[in-house]
Amino acid sequence: QVQVVESGGGLVQPGGSLRLSCAASGSFFAIYRMAWYRQAPGKQRELVAVLSSTGSTNYVDSVKGRFTISGDNAKNTVYLQMNSLKPEDTAVYYCNVVTSRYRDSNGEDYWGQGTQVTVSS
Repeated sequence: QVQVVESGGGLVQPGGSLRLSCAASGSFFAIYRMAWYRQAPGKQRELVAVLSSTGSTNYVDSVKGRFTISGDNAKNTVYLQMNSLKPEDTAVYYCNVVTSRYRDSNGEDYWGQGTQVTVSS
């Protein structure tokens, strides 16, 4: 079993910054990818940023140039640095981790409980 724990959400004014953290722990052989999703009220969950095991990253267009995803392999942790925040970034942010139980096995999805980010003056 894999546990995924997020932290770092909160209330921030427009133009401000926040850093989210997500740590994976438990029993797994490797992490294939770590990603951040978000879900605003009344909207579908959307993929915000992805960090693959090779170090490649990808972002939804709306956050490019403002958000940065990074990781610490030794700590099985991924971060999301969010700058120049806008009210439309308000959402619950979820961490998603895809792990393998054995070498070359299929990936298994795990989710954190979510952390609220509110951008408001």
